[in-house]
Amino acid sequence: MHRRTFLQAAAASACAFTTLGAEAPRRLRIGFLGCSHSHGMPKVKLATTSPDWECVGVFEPDPKHRAAAEQLGAKALSQEQVLAASEVIAVECDAKDRHARAKAALLAGKHVHVEKPPTVGLAEFRELLSLARDKHVLLQMGYMWRFNPGINAALEAARQGWLGEVYLVRGVINTNISGDSRRSFGEIAGGTMYELGCHLIDPLVRLLGKHAKVTPVLRHDAKDADALADNCVAVFDFKHAIGIISSATMQPTSGAHRTFEIQGTNGVAIVRPIEQPVLTVDLAKDAGPYKKGSQTINFPPYARYVPEFAELAACVRSGKPLAVTPEQDELVHEALLKASGMH
Repeated sequence: MHRRTFLQAAAASACAFTTLGAEAPRRLRIGFLGCSHSHGMPKVKLATTSPDWECVGVFEPDPKHRAAAEQLGAKALSQEQVLAASEVIAVECDAKDRHARAKAALLAGKHVHVEKPPTVGLAEFRELLSLARDKHVLLQMGYMWRFNPGINAALEAARQGWLGEVYLVRGVINTNISGDSRRSFGEIAGGTMYELGCHLIDPLVRLLGKHAKVTPVLRHDAKDADALADNCVAVFDFKHAIGIISSATMQPTSGAHRTFEIQGTNGVAIVRPIEQPVLTVDLAKDAGPYKKGSQTINFPPYARYVPEFAELAACVRSGKPLAVTPEQDELVHEALLKASGMH
């Protein structure tokens, strides 16, 4: 494959499922059990505007978030009404409530999209995986960068061997938060590693597989008078490589510096920034579509949530499995909980 052809294909990857969804015009009925998470309202908006979906309504106990969903055109319903009217359920509530609501949806035989991270314990997540298997329904995780074209191009370069033998993967996902956001993050012991680091632990584990050991360092270093673990690092020991993921809340220019990097014996692939992604590949010798030396690849704009919801719609219609397997999801969640000091 020529380099230009490959890079065009990589850039288009985030839109691939949109095309699949367009082949089947029937709108799928989706309902929301909660929309209080920061990703929740954009997903409600997507469900009320996408040709893939008919948004039947939202169950949201918090009046502020419920009113915001209604302004987007979503009806306010009870949990029982949402379950009765929907084929697909999106669980976008706070972390402490996700397991119970996802479990209720699965027991009702619904396909489920659950906000990340799905549960605060591994046993609870395994219960959800088991229910989805027994009910023959899909359980999709809400990791927002699974269709990020820059990250996926870097992963492909590693999987194809173009980087040589991978020995190190590093990721940085910082933010700058205060007030309500800190209180929300602080509800779970894992702090920023649990809430933010998960987005980079996901591609790390999907690339390298089962870890041998995870060592977390969870610190409170901001001046805020709370107990939030706001400066976190986790080191992952894999069979042939090391992973290092860091996440903190004190970087005012954080977005431009979020990074995912893969190092191998033939070179490196670095995604920075992650949104909108810019990929730099620097190789010792030609490999695949890449040439010796440093090259930078820019990707067309892509939108969070759109490709993952398009994948879900396509798989519900076709009966095909999701791209990420339940076994991979379990490995990701186990590694995340250990990195967050929660397992």
